[in-house]
Amino acid sequence: MRGFCANEAVVVTALNYLKEHFSEPVNMKKLAEMVGMSVSSFYQNFKTLTGMTPLQYQKKLRLCEARKLLMTESDATTAAYQVGYESLSQFSREYKRFFGVSPSQDVKKLREEPYTRILY
Repeated sequence: MRGFCANEAVVVTALNYLKEHFSEPVNMKKLAEMVGMSVSSFYQNFKTLTGMTPLQYQKKLRLCEARKLLMTESDATTAAYQVGYESLSQFSREYKRFFGVSPSQDVKKLREEPYTRILY
């Protein structure tokens, strides 16, 4: 059980780092070194404890943050670039896959009922 707790602490450290740096490209080697693990061990522990890969987690953070921006006056292009996407088409594709609607469709709903929508 001790190994699990240590691995959990390692993953929490990585989660906190990703939350603070979600708009930056993920460097798996840097993350693994930061927590003192090999890349393969880190990846496996991260996925075991979170149910997703570090890149999937980063994507979720980016998309949820973009959705928050869309609730305000941001347009899809601005939101995409602010959260770290370099391609608007990639952002739109991933947004639709994650939320089930395109950013433009979601903007209308979000701005009509901003406090009744669940962000995550």
